[in-house]
Amino acid sequence: MRIANRLFALGFMLVVSSAAKAQPAPIPEPTANPMPSIAATINGQAIYESTVERALQSVPPEDRTKARQEVVDHLVNNTVVDQYLSSLKVTIEPAEVDKKLDVFKQEVKNQQQDFALLLKRMKMTETELKEQMSNLMRWEKFVTQQASDEKLQALFNHMPEAFDGTAIRARHILLPGGADDKSKQDAVAKLRQIKATIEKSVAADLGKIPPETDNLTREKMKQSLLEEAFGEAARGNSTCNSNVEGGKLPWFPRYGSMVESFAKPAYALQPYVISDVVATTFGYHLILVIGRKPGIPTKFTDPAVKEAVKEIYEAKLKDAILDQMKPRAKIEIVPVK
Repeated sequence: MRIANRLFALGFMLVVSSAAKAQPAPIPEPTANPMPSIAATINGQAIYESTVERALQSVPPEDRTKARQEVVDHLVNNTVVDQYLSSLKVTIEPAEVDKKLDVFKQEVKNQQQDFALLLKRMKMTETELKEQMSNLMRWEKFVTQQASDEKLQALFNHMPEAFDGTAIRARHILLPGGADDKSKQDAVAKLRQIKATIEKSVAADLGKIPPETDNLTREKMKQSLLEEAFGEAARGNSTCNSNVEGGKLPWFPRYGSMVESFAKPAYALQPYVISDVVATTFGYHLILVIGRKPGIPTKFTDPAVKEAVKEIYEAKLKDAILDQMKPRAKIEIVPVK
């Protein structure tokens, strides 16, 4: 996606989508603030509160507390990546940024909007906009340098189900990890006990099936018993809001819908086999795959497929940078007053 389009998606469309419906109210001139509030620092580089507030403009007030943490995390991650690229001396010439800005201004004009007014609504200066453009362009330049055909082909070969439309459906049980080691150990122990209880219950019920029952019928009954017992355990224990559905999740693809730490082990599971405890940023899970839709074979040489591979490579590249650099960074989050 071109940078101008990304900026439209992130800012422009959110701010002016209703402009045609009513005349906007006058926007007051910003007041001088010689000491802007800081939301976080990364190796001494500040993320200002105004940047966080800008990202929260379209979020309903009741959702802002949760959304704020996600916004700050996102900004911290972007700053860590920007600093990494600076250390590698990946640069973008000012003339290139000016050219992209001209494209963006033309797109704003095509939408019958005023560029200066748009910046006010986005609570952004032209200098800040150019800085964001430069950072995006620098990242795309770095990705292009790294994403050789050989690397993309290897990724395609490693996980073809991510590009052919394959989808699975699963149930899960989630327990939060807690802030200390004991809480995490307790969560893992409880999930393993839940798993053992489910398997014991299913085995007991299977033992009641007449011995002359054919294998296909027995397998179907086993799957039904397992899904029922797992669903009941999810309703009674899981802290995910899917607990009301017995932990049932929508169909999801290999990549892009669930966090990788959940999707990868889920796709590795055989249907109707309970996973061991799986750790993600949300906590600890048990996963039970209950359905799989095979995709249609694709070829790496298909331009659309190759572009999809590059997008996943880009996301994995960013994750790898953060895994390497974030633990080394001095990150300070300023508490909200």
